[in-house]
Amino acid sequence: MTSSTTAAPARDGETRIAVGSLVRARGREWVVLPESKPELLVLRPLGGTDDDIAGVLPALETVEHASFAPPSPADLGDQAAAGLLRSALRIGFRSSAGPFRCLAGISVEPRPYQLVPLLMALRQETVRLLIADDVGIGKTVEAGLIAKELLAQGDARGLAVLCSPALAEQWRAELRSKFGIDAELVLASTIGRLERSRLYGQSVFRPDRNYVVSTDFIKSPRHRDDFIKNCPDLVIVDEAHTCVADSSPGGGRQQRQLRYALLRALADDPARHLVLVTATPHSGKEEPFRNLLGLLDKKLESVSLDHEAGRTLLAQHFVQRRRADIRDDFRDDANFPSDRLSREVSYALHPEYRNLLDEVLGYARETVRSADGALQQRFRWWSALALLRALGSSPAAVGKTLRTRAGVQDADSVTEADAIGSRTVTDPADDESAESADAVPGTLLVPGDTDPDARSLDEEDRARLLAMAEAAEALAGPAKDRKLKQLIATVKELLDEGYNPIVFCRFISTAEYVKDHLDAALNKGTKGKKGSGKKTYAVEAVTGELSPDQRVARIAALTEEDEDGETPPERRVLVATDCLSEGVNLQESFDAVIHYDLAWNPTRHEQREGRVDRFGQRRDVVKAVTLYGADNAIDGIVLDVLLRKHARIRKATGISVPVPDSSENVMQAVLEGLILRGERAEFEQEGLFTVETVAGKQAADLHEAWQSAAEREKASRSRYAQHAVKKDEVAREVAEVRASLGTGEEVRRFTRHALTALRGVAGPLRGEPDGFTLHTDALPAALRDAFGTLLGPRHPRPVAFHDTPTAPRGEVALTRTDPVVSSVARFVLDAALDDRMPQWQRPARRCGVVRTTAVAKRTTLLLVRYRFQLTLPGRDGRNSQQLAEDARLLAFRGGAANAEWLPEEEAFALLDARAAQNTERQFAEDHITKILSSLDSLMPTLEQHGEELAARLLESHRRVRGAFRDVRGASGPARRGLRVAVQGRPDVLGVYHYLPVPVLTGTTTNGEAH
Repeated sequence: MTSSTTAAPARDGETRIAVGSLVRARGREWVVLPESKPELLVLRPLGGTDDDIAGVLPALETVEHASFAPPSPADLGDQAAAGLLRSALRIGFRSSAGPFRCLAGISVEPRPYQLVPLLMALRQETVRLLIADDVGIGKTVEAGLIAKELLAQGDARGLAVLCSPALAEQWRAELRSKFGIDAELVLASTIGRLERSRLYGQSVFRPDRNYVVSTDFIKSPRHRDDFIKNCPDLVIVDEAHTCVADSSPGGGRQQRQLRYALLRALADDPARHLVLVTATPHSGKEEPFRNLLGLLDKKLESVSLDHEAGRTLLAQHFVQRRRADIRDDFRDDANFPSDRLSREVSYALHPEYRNLLDEVLGYARETVRSADGALQQRFRWWSALALLRALGSSPAAVGKTLRTRAGVQDADSVTEADAIGSRTVTDPADDESAESADAVPGTLLVPGDTDPDARSLDEEDRARLLAMAEAAEALAGPAKDRKLKQLIATVKELLDEGYNPIVFCRFISTAEYVKDHLDAALNKGTKGKKGSGKKTYAVEAVTGELSPDQRVARIAALTEEDEDGETPPERRVLVATDCLSEGVNLQESFDAVIHYDLAWNPTRHEQREGRVDRFGQRRDVVKAVTLYGADNAIDGIVLDVLLRKHARIRKATGISVPVPDSSENVMQAVLEGLILRGERAEFEQEGLFTVETVAGKQAADLHEAWQSAAEREKASRSRYAQHAVKKDEVAREVAEVRASLGTGEEVRRFTRHALTALRGVAGPLRGEPDGFTLHTDALPAALRDAFGTLLGPRHPRPVAFHDTPTAPRGEVALTRTDPVVSSVARFVLDAALDDRMPQWQRPARRCGVVRTTAVAKRTTLLLVRYRFQLTLPGRDGRNSQQLAEDARLLAFRGGAANAEWLPEEEAFALLDARAAQNTERQFAEDHITKILSSLDSLMPTLEQHGEELAARLLESHRRVRGAFRDVRGASGPARRGLRVAVQGRPDVLGVYHYLPVPVLTGTTTNGEAH
C-alpha cells in the first residue's frame, strides 16, 4: 500500500492529529488511537492488532498525515476475491463498534444466554452480581465477559480473581487464552518472587494491574490489609459459597470467617465492582446464604424474599439458570450434552468381605458403648465411623485408616470433636473445599490425657485391629472385592461403547488401589499400538497428594501426545478423588462418570458429573453410573436418605436443591441406630425408612422439608432478573455484533477457501460434515510458523478444523475468535494490501471484474471500512474515548454519475455471484480504472452511509444500557455524553465490477444486455 502525505509533518505541537486518522511513520501506515497526546502518539499498524501498538514521539520522529491508497487496476482477482477480502477484514477486527466492546477481542464465542450477566452488569453504577448458574453452563466465561467489558470500556482499571490455589493456574490460563487478560499469580509459592521484584516498601499489588490470588493465602492478616488497600477496583470471587460462614460450629468455620472478613472489607468500598461466582449459593443453611447476598447489598441480609420488594431487589443482583433454561441455546451447533443418562449398578459383598463388615460393626458397637464420658465416646464414635467408611471404600483404605491416628483426638470438647469428625469423615454440605478431603480419616486412638483408658485398651485391641487390617488386605483384588470386580466390568462396558470415564473415589488410597487394578485388568493380554509396547488403555490417578500443577501435568500426560510426538491411546480412564470435583474442566477428554464411592452429600455427585456434563462436551449424551453394595447397610442409608431423594427432586423440578440443614442430624441418627442398636433399615417402595423408628421419622421430616424447599426454589426462580432480559432481546444485539464481525457460516467458508487457495490440502473430518482436516506442509512459511506457535510444535497432523465453538487442544474451532482462524485472516488481509508478495500467496485481491448471470445491468460493489470514535461515559463521571472499526458492502447499478444504490441484502448477494464467462484482462483493467476515477464523486454518499451507521450504533448502545426498565423502574445508570462519531474519510478497500453476460444479439455500448 502506498500513501500520499501532506505538505508538512505533524510535529512539535503543530496541528493535533485527530483520533482515528491515518499517519505514516517508521516506513508504514498507522491508525491514531484515543490514548494519544500531542507529545506522544499511540499508534496501531493499519491492519494490525493490539499486540502491535507502539508509541511514537513526534518531536523525535517524523509523523506525516497519510491517506489510504485506492486499489490498483492491475490488482485483479477472481470471483471470490471480494468475499475473501471482506471476511478477512471482518474476522480480523478487534475493536467492534457495537455495544459489547469485548466481543471483538476475545477468543471464545459466547452463547446468547452467557451475555445476560453482562447486560445486568452494564445497568449498574457499581457492579454487584452473583452468578449462580448450574455446574457446566459457563460461569467462568460469564464472569470473564464482564471483566473484559469493564476493562475495555474503562469502567475498571484492574482485576483481581480470588480462587482456590488449585484453580489459580487454570483461571490465569483462561483469562489469557479466552479474554486476552494477562494476570500475575499471587500464591504462597509466588509471593517471595513478587516481593523481590518490587522496590523496598512497595506493595505487591497495584490497582491498575490484573491478579489471580489464592483466597486462603491472602486472607491471612499479614497480607490482607495490603491487598485491601491496593486491590484493583474489579474483584471476581470463585466458589464464593466457601467464603461465608454461619454462627454454628464447624471444622472449617474459622477459615470461612477469615475469608468472609476479607470479602466484607472489599465490599465495603462502594466503588468496587464485585462478581461472585458459585453453582451452590445456598448450602441448605439460610444464614450463610444471606451473608453472601449481603456482600452485594447490605439490605439483602435481612429483607424478606417472600415479598415483591425483596425479590425485586434480589433480581438486580442475582442470576441463576438451570440447564433446562438454556438448553434451547445449544440446539444446533454448540457442544453441550442434550442428556445425561444416570443409572445405579449394585454388587453383593463377598462372604469374607461381609464377615469383616459385621466384625467391624460389632467392634464399633462395643467400643462406643464402653466409652467413659461424652468426649471419649465422640472420639470412639468418629473413629468407628471412619473405619466403616473406609471399609466400604476399599481394602486399601481400611489398611491405611487402621494405621493412622484419629484426627478427632485434637479436640478439647464434644462440639469440637463433632466438627472435626464431620469434616474428615462425612461430606458436609457447607464444607468449603474438597482440596484436602481425600485423606483417609484415622481410626487409631493413641494414648493421651484426653483418653486415659486408651493405654489399657491398647494391648487388648491392637491385636484385634491388626487382625482386621490383615483381613482387609487379604480381600484386595477383584476375586474377593466384588465392588472392584463390578467396576472393571462397568468400565469395560463404557469403553466398548466409546466412552472415556472418570472414576471418582473418596480416598487417596482407594484411588491408587483402583488405578493399579484397572490398569492391570484393562491391559491384560494387549500388545499396544503397532507393537510399540504402549498400553492399549491409558489409566492414571489424580489425587490430593499432587500439587495443582502436577494434577494438570498428570491429566495432560493421559490426554495429550508425549515429547516424542506419540499420541495417547484413544481409550482412557481417569481415576480421581474429589480434588477434581470442582472447577476443573475435563469435558474435552472425558464423557462419563462413575461414582465408585458414594458421597454423603448429593451436591458432591452433581459436581463430579458436572466435570463432563458441561459446555464444550462434544458427546451429545454423557453417562453417570453409581455403584453401591446391595447388602451394605451404610450404602443403603446414603442412597435412600440422600442421593435418591435428591435425584427424584431434580427429575421432578429440574432443580438441584441442596440438602436441608437437618440432613447431618438425620444421618447421625440413622447411623447410630445401625451401629449402636443394631437396627437394620427397612425399605418401603419409595425407599424411605419405616416411620415407626426415630430415624425413620427424622428421615421423613427431612424429605418433606427438602420437597418444600424445592417447590419454593422453583417458584422463586421465575422472578429472578434473567427473565427480565429476554433471550430474543440478547440475540438481537449479538446478531448485530456478529453481522459486523463475521457470522459462523462466513468464517467456515473463508477459512477453508483461503487455506486451500494457499496450497493447503483439505480432507474430510470424521463425523463432522462441515469440519475438515488440513495438511499444512505446502502453506506459506509464515502461516506454518503461526500454526506451530498456536497449536504447539507437536500438534496432531493433519490439523483438524471443527465446526464447533470449542476444539480439543492442538486443534482448531471454526470461529472468528480462534487464534488460528484469526492468523489466517490477518495473513490474507496483509497479503491483499501488499502487492510485493508472491502472487500465489494473495488469494484475496482488491479489484475484480466478473461477467455473471446474477446481474442484468452493470453493478459495482465497494468494500468500505469505517472508523468511529466512541465516547463512553464512565461511572466516575469521566468520558473515555475509544476507536472502533466496521466494514460494509455498498453496491450501485449503472455509472457513478447516475448511481442506483442497492439495499444491503442485494449487495451481500453479489458475493455469491459466479462468473459465467472469462473476462479479458485489459478490458477488466480499463473498467476498474474508470470506476476508480469516479471515487471522489461517490465519497459524499459513502460518508452519508457512515453517518447513518453511527446513528444505528448509538441507538444500539443506548438500547443495551436500558433493558431493565421493568425491573428497576429506570433506564439504567445515569449516563450523559454517550456519542458515536465517524472518524475520518472511509477507506475503499475493494472495487468489484459485475457485468451481465451478453446475449447473441449483442450488447449496448455501456455493457448492458439486450
